[in-house]
Amino acid sequence: MRSLYRRQLTMMVSIMLVSFTLLAGAFMLLSYRYIIGETRESVERNAGYISNFTSTYYRNFLELDAQDGFYRSYVASIAMISSSHIIITDSSGDILLHTSDDGQLFAGRELVLPADVVTQTMETGSYRGMTNLGGIYPDRRYMVALPVTGQIGPLSMSKGIVLVAADASNLNEMWSSTATIFFFSAVVVFLISVIASTLTSAYQTRPLNEMAEAARKFGQGEFDTRVTGYEDRCDEVSALAEAFNSMASSLEKVESQRSEFIANVSHELKTPMTTIAGFAEGILDGTIPPEREKEYLEIVVSETRRLSRLVRRMLDLSRLSALTESTVTAQETFDLTEVMSQVLISLESKITSRQLDVEVKMPEGKLMVWGDPDAITQVCYNLLDNAAKFAASGTAITAQIAKKDGKAHVTIRNLGATIPPDELPLLFERFHKADYSRSMDREGVGLGLYIVKTILGNLKENITVTSEDGVTQFQFTLTLA
Repeated sequence: MRSLYRRQLTMMVSIMLVSFTLLAGAFMLLSYRYIIGETRESVERNAGYISNFTSTYYRNFLELDAQDGFYRSYVASIAMISSSHIIITDSSGDILLHTSDDGQLFAGRELVLPADVVTQTMETGSYRGMTNLGGIYPDRRYMVALPVTGQIGPLSMSKGIVLVAADASNLNEMWSSTATIFFFSAVVVFLISVIASTLTSAYQTRPLNEMAEAARKFGQGEFDTRVTGYEDRCDEVSALAEAFNSMASSLEKVESQRSEFIANVSHELKTPMTTIAGFAEGILDGTIPPEREKEYLEIVVSETRRLSRLVRRMLDLSRLSALTESTVTAQETFDLTEVMSQVLISLESKITSRQLDVEVKMPEGKLMVWGDPDAITQVCYNLLDNAAKFAASGTAITAQIAKKDGKAHVTIRNLGATIPPDELPLLFERFHKADYSRSMDREGVGLGLYIVKTILGNLKENITVTSEDGVTQFQFTLTLA
């Protein structure tokens, strides 16, 4: 596995090498063109001066006197001023005069210019190029050669060649210096980049490694692990750490809810099953007398129905969890007053048996709302059933529907025991049953209000609960059609 550090270092070094190579190549090419251009212009100008002067000398004196002080002084001056080497030859290429490195002028050498240089100069009128003139110079130099012409009456005759050569050692020195600077600069930048890449990679990968280790701990069941110390970075890593910790908190909460769910289910199943098993064994082994068997069989039937209700509610929860968002939130219009009326009629016998009155406050006529009519029917049934279950005998249950700000506000109110404030947020959790009600409610399993909350949440609606001075009130909203 390639680490993030190696990838980042490789990428940075590659970018640096490519950048330095392109920069050095571009600089050397530009400098070469600049120096060659400057040298070419200077050499061609000086060669032209000497060629014209020598042609004039031939016109005046017909022959070139290598010992003429005036001519020698002119040529030597140009050689010193331009730091160039000058060669004067006859028409066949034999050297008549030449300058030394310090600008001194000397009479001919027993050397001849290469034939190709002489031929090109005579035929084309000039020669330009980098050459050592067949060994005359120890190194290659840029030079320009121009012919010298003499005028005899109307005839123009070639008298010789003027060749001016520029030393290219300064260009080589510049390239050598550039290469040296480039090498040391590349080494320094490379070292700085390695150090910077190491620090940057460590700064970036440390939280990632910690998150990976935390994820492994999660897999081992340590759900209290968190990634800390990156809150002040204010970058993507900080956002990732925050999201990771949020995920960890959610996982811890889910695990806690799962454990609590299993414990609650076990508790709710254990009690009726223990009762059923105990009474059945008592009847079978004769511990319970025959005259009381019917009484205990009725208890067994009651506990069996309680188990059935628990299983049915569990199936309701499974169905709600399995529904996709598109089906849970499928909206259609229906009459809310009709739904409420049907639920009140279905609960009439239970309300009457507990000697309760019903106070209904609903708009006259139809009240059309958006939602799932079957789901809202279950919501109203659970809330009214819950109100009837915990209302004090002889009191009234209130079912009220009001319109406000484009919403239908449904209120279910009963008079009974006050629910402690710290219990209110827990009422909508699975299997939660307030302590005061456990002895009173043998039928409930603590899932009705959770189902209500789930249905309304899926429909993007809200539900609230208050309990003060014995008055407990549930209120939820639906969108008006």
